[in-house]
Amino acid sequence: MKLNYKLYPYQSSNPNGKSIGTIIILHGLFGSSKNWVTVAKFLSEFATVYAIDQRNHGDSPHSDEHSIQIMANDLETFLSEEKIQNPILLGHSMGGLVAMYFDLTRPGVVSRLIIQDIAPRSYPFVYEKEIESMSFPLDGFTSRTEIDTEMAKYVKDSFIRQFLQMSLERREDGSYHWKLNVDGINHARRVFDDVFSLDQISKTPTLFLLGGSSEYISESDFTMMDRFFQNNQKVKIPFGGHYIHFTHQKEYLEQLRNWLEKEFR
Repeated sequence: MKLNYKLYPYQSSNPNGKSIGTIIILHGLFGSSKNWVTVAKFLSEFATVYAIDQRNHGDSPHSDEHSIQIMANDLETFLSEEKIQNPILLGHSMGGLVAMYFDLTRPGVVSRLIIQDIAPRSYPFVYEKEIESMSFPLDGFTSRTEIDTEMAKYVKDSFIRQFLQMSLERREDGSYHWKLNVDGINHARRVFDDVFSLDQISKTPTLFLLGGSSEYISESDFTMMDRFFQNNQKVKIPFGGHYIHFTHQKEYLEQLRNWLEKEFR
């Protein structure tokens, strides 16, 4: 599958700066490259950055097939088509699972991993309310405010609704539609099951950048991180949740800078 992406060319403000290569950003479930503009622009100080729309998200094609393994295949095709070698992968949530699986099953391809708030294990599909909030007919709605009011019947958290609505698009005729393949994702509820039933280990330098208050990470996950990724560093952002690149952006970018400068000094 040919994936849509946004390219951020390397442009350092330091006249003596030197690119560290290529960084690929892999968004999470219900996200897109659109969610990563600020982070991508920041990272373009260090490298050429590609923010990808994974299948069934953003402007990439829709498919009935949706799994971590298939998205890793999509990434492999993307790297081949764009002639990208030894990239750094930054993956959030679902994108982090794709990045970790890709590295474990294709040793030596990736130069570094940055994994945001996810561990190499199975996760339950607990997004029924989000799916419901995007499944009612949009015919007759004339504004985002009206749609948001209806979505609030299913998802109370306004932050999550605003995040989902980044994939809501208005057509030229004034009607609305979801760029996400909501139905396809809904029928892929085992997408996070049994991905890491693997014997492989990775020596790839890996940063686990975690929300200190995230519901996605438990203390037992650290054992799994160490089992699969034997050259890793773990950094917690205090009081941060799953979306630390939004909610704790200053601290998040500071940690990215510190780690990249340490890795490539």
